[in-house]
Amino acid sequence: MIRNFQDVMEIAKQRGPKTISVACAQDSEVLSAVNQAKDAGIADVILVGDKEKIEEIAAEKNIDVAKFEIIDIKDLTEASRKAVELVSTGKAHMVMKGLVDTSIILKAVLDAEIGLRTGNVLSHVAVFDVKEYDRLFFVTDAAMNLAPDLNAKKQIIENTVQVAHALDINEPKVAAVCAVEKVNPKMKDTVDAAALEEMNKNGEITGCIVGGPFALDNAVSMEAAKHKGITHPVAGQADILLVPDIEAGNILYKSMVFFAGAKNAGLIMGAKAPVVLTSRADSDEAKLYSIALGVLCAAKLF
Repeated sequence: MIRNFQDVMEIAKQRGPKTISVACAQDSEVLSAVNQAKDAGIADVILVGDKEKIEEIAAEKNIDVAKFEIIDIKDLTEASRKAVELVSTGKAHMVMKGLVDTSIILKAVLDAEIGLRTGNVLSHVAVFDVKEYDRLFFVTDAAMNLAPDLNAKKQIIENTVQVAHALDINEPKVAAVCAVEKVNPKMKDTVDAAALEEMNKNGEITGCIVGGPFALDNAVSMEAAKHKGITHPVAGQADILLVPDIEAGNILYKSMVFFAGAKNAGLIMGAKAPVVLTSRADSDEAKLYSIALGVLCAAKLF
C-alpha cells in the first residue's frame, strides 16, 4: 500500500516512465525537478520554451540538456499551447507549468481546438505526507474553485478520488470538513456536506465513502471521533479532506506545510490528462513529488 511519498516514487518508477511536456521551461526550480524525475526513471521530458534561456539555466545548474527534447518557442502563450498540444496529440502524457502565469496555461488546457477540456470542473488536488500518520492526506480544493456549489463539490470529489485510485486507494474515505460536525441550516457548507453523503449513498458519487459534516479533528483522529460519539465509517479515518472553500483550503494547505512540516505534491485534475501546476513557493522536492503523482495518474489513464 502507498503510505508516503517514498512509496509514491517507488511505484512511479515501476509504472513509468511517462512523458511530461513543460510549458515555458526556462525556470530554474522546474528544470531541477524534471531533471531529478528523468534521472529517477519516472519521466521523459519535452521542454517547450526559450531554448537559449533553458540552456543557460541548465549550464548554471550542471544539468545535461542533451537528455531532453527542446522545442524552441519564446512566446509564452504559444509555448503553453504547444506543450498542451503535445498531450492532446498523444506525444506526452501530462503537462507541467513552468515560468508562465497560471491563467495562460489553463487557457491552453481549456482551448477547444488543442486543449484537454472534458466539460468537468477543474480542481486542485493536494497530497500531504504528514509525520505521525500512517496514510497520505488529500486536500481539495485549495487553489482553483473559490466557493464551489454542491455540484462543483461533487465533481471535486470525483477528481480527487481519481487521484486516490491511482495511488491504489480503492475506496478512499472522504470527509466534507466544516467548522462543526452537525448540520446547521445557517451554515450552508454543513448542508452541502450532508447532501454529498446522501449522494454517495444513492450511487451518484462512486468509488469512495463520503461522510459529513465533520470538524477537522474528528475527520482525522479516531480519539476525537470517539470523544464526540461519532461512529460514521469515515470518522477519524479520512483520506480526502473536502474543504468548503478556497480560503479554508489555502489556510489548511499552508498550515500543513509550514506548521506541520508536511511534504506535499499537487495536480490539477478534471482535464483529459494531469496538469502539474505547482507554486513558486513549493520546494524542488514538492515539484518532484508532483511529477511522480502525475506519472501515477497518467499510468491509470493511458
